[in-house]
Amino acid sequence: MSKSLLLINLGTPDKPTYFSVFKYLRQFLMDGRVININPILRYILVNFIICPTRSFSSTKIYKEVWDSETGSPLLHNTQELTKKIKSKLPDYDVHYAMRYQNPSIENALDNILSKNPDELIILPLFPHYAAATTGSVYEEVSRLLSKRWVVPKIKFINQFYDNDKFIDAWIDKASKFEIDSYDKVIFSYHGIPNSHVDNVYQDSACTDHNCEIAITENNKFCYKATTYETTKILAERLNIPENKYIVTYQSRLTNKWLSPFTDEVLESLPKDNKKNVLVFSPAFTADCLETIIEIGDEYKELFEESGGKNLDYVESLNYSDLWADAIIDIIK
Repeated sequence: MSKSLLLINLGTPDKPTYFSVFKYLRQFLMDGRVININPILRYILVNFIICPTRSFSSTKIYKEVWDSETGSPLLHNTQELTKKIKSKLPDYDVHYAMRYQNPSIENALDNILSKNPDELIILPLFPHYAAATTGSVYEEVSRLLSKRWVVPKIKFINQFYDNDKFIDAWIDKASKFEIDSYDKVIFSYHGIPNSHVDNVYQDSACTDHNCEIAITENNKFCYKATTYETTKILAERLNIPENKYIVTYQSRLTNKWLSPFTDEVLESLPKDNKKNVLVFSPAFTADCLETIIEIGDEYKELFEESGGKNLDYVESLNYSDLWADAIIDIIK
């Protein structure tokens, strides 16, 4: 039985230029699962307000992280991870794609389906389900497969936030730090609008489901609930007491996103004499702008300007052996 595996990450511009960044941001933000407002209003907002202005600042940031040989760190990490999994899974046809820009999901599927596999496993590289990430990938894959005359058996993996080997991979990354030496540990996840988590529930809001406490039948697909669960598992494995860590959310577009906000928490910590801080970002399986620049540069500078002495962040899983082993465990 022939099997194919398609790993899917979020995406990156083709080049660190204004027009490439504009094109990437436009495709990303025009996705109705990312900005879920009236389509006409979204079109105006994205094309005439957000992209023309944000593309300038984003281009500068992309130039900071862009490597002359390997290009985008997100793309490079995904490429290397794919190579490693291929070496560990010789019986699988392994590919990767980006939800936005290149290599596209459409081209990857064309390549895979040309070989007529019996089964196709699709793994978005997002540990926690969210409509704007995993849900968007599912919608795009479904749209493309619906055009095909022949579709193999499809296995779509929608989340893996509590997979034991996924946790092991993060524990290994954390082993490089003396966690007891830090005043506070922050688990910073990518933010999403409050409306996105509210939409998980048919007749109520996220705040009615105690998502900070435990996973239940009602909240098992709630992004907030699963991020708290990952945090609790990691904290228990690392013996971090409850009063020493906090869950936060970064990269917000408005104040109507999940809180507390990472930047505001970091700004307040030195006032409580918490001046030595370690940051985890378990929602990011590959280092990218949000970890390298947002946390490693911008938040670090903000923290130090507020009186903090040292801010370290734990490297993402990238293409470590344990992360590759975790993916094999997840798909099997």
